[in-house]
Amino acid sequence: MQLNSTIAVADHAAYMHAVACAERRALHSYFDQHVIEDEDGVYVAIDEGDYNALPMALIDRVVHTVPGAMHDEF
Repeated sequence: MQLNSTIAVADHAAYMHAVACAERRALHSYFDQHVIEDEDGVYVAIDEGDYNALPMALIDRVVHTVPGAMHDEF
Protein backbone atom coordinates (compact mmCIF):
# COMPACT_ATOMS: atom_id res chain seq x y z
CA MET A 1 0.00 0.00 0.00
CA GLN A 2 2.86 2.40 0.69
CA LEU A 3 4.12 2.01 -2.85
CA ASN A 4 0.85 3.25 -4.33
CA SER A 5 0.74 6.34 -2.13
CA THR A 6 4.38 7.12 -2.95
CA ILE A 7 3.61 6.89 -6.67
CA ALA A 8 0.56 9.13 -6.23
CA VAL A 9 2.65 11.77 -4.43
CA ALA A 10 5.34 11.63 -7.13
CA ASP A 11 2.71 11.92 -9.88
CA HIS A 12 1.10 14.89 -8.14
CA ALA A 13 4.47 16.60 -7.68
CA ALA A 14 5.30 16.06 -11.37
CA TYR A 15 1.90 17.42 -12.39
CA MET A 16 2.29 20.51 -10.18
CA HIS A 17 5.79 21.11 -11.58
CA ALA A 18 4.47 20.98 -15.16
CA VAL A 19 1.62 23.37 -14.25
CA ALA A 20 4.11 25.79 -12.67
CA CYS A 21 6.25 25.67 -15.84
CA ALA A 22 3.19 26.33 -18.00
CA GLU A 23 2.14 29.27 -15.83
CA ARG A 24 5.62 30.85 -16.01
CA ARG A 25 5.81 30.39 -19.78
CA ALA A 26 2.31 31.77 -20.32
CA LEU A 27 3.32 35.12 -18.83
CA HIS A 28 5.63 35.73 -21.81
CA SER A 29 3.66 34.09 -24.60
CA TYR A 30 0.79 34.91 -26.93
CA PHE A 31 -0.06 31.21 -27.07
CA ASP A 32 -1.77 28.91 -24.59
CA GLN A 33 0.43 26.57 -22.60
CA HIS A 34 -0.80 23.00 -22.23
CA VAL A 35 0.16 20.34 -19.73
CA ILE A 36 -0.02 16.93 -21.35
CA GLU A 37 0.32 13.49 -19.81
CA ASP A 38 2.70 11.26 -21.72
CA GLU A 39 2.08 7.53 -22.23
CA ASP A 40 4.49 6.82 -19.36
CA GLY A 41 2.57 9.04 -16.93
CA VAL A 42 5.07 11.90 -17.33
CA TYR A 43 3.67 15.45 -17.39
CA VAL A 44 5.10 17.95 -19.89
CA ALA A 45 4.30 21.61 -20.55
CA ILE A 46 4.07 22.51 -24.24
CA ASP A 47 3.54 25.81 -26.05
CA GLU A 48 0.66 25.83 -28.52
CA GLY A 49 2.72 28.11 -30.74
CA ASP A 50 5.22 25.32 -31.36
CA TYR A 51 2.60 23.55 -33.48
CA ASN A 52 0.57 24.85 -36.43
CA ALA A 53 -2.45 23.05 -35.03
CA LEU A 54 -2.23 20.63 -32.16
CA PRO A 55 -2.47 17.06 -33.42
CA MET A 56 -5.40 15.07 -32.06
CA ALA A 57 -2.93 12.75 -30.28
CA LEU A 58 -1.78 15.73 -28.16
CA ILE A 59 -5.25 17.19 -27.69
CA ASP A 60 -6.44 13.91 -26.20
CA ARG A 61 -3.66 14.04 -23.59
CA VAL A 62 -4.14 17.67 -22.43
CA VAL A 63 -4.87 17.71 -18.70
CA HIS A 64 -4.51 21.46 -18.02
CA THR A 65 -4.33 24.67 -20.06
CA VAL A 66 -2.97 28.08 -19.09
CA PRO A 67 -3.98 30.92 -21.44
CA GLY A 68 -1.18 33.04 -22.89
CA ALA A 69 -0.92 36.35 -21.04
CA MET A 70 0.53 38.59 -23.77
CA HIS A 71 -1.96 40.49 -25.91
CA ASP A 72 -1.59 42.60 -29.03
CA GLU A 73 -4.48 44.88 -28.07
CA PHE A 74 -3.79 47.99 -26.03
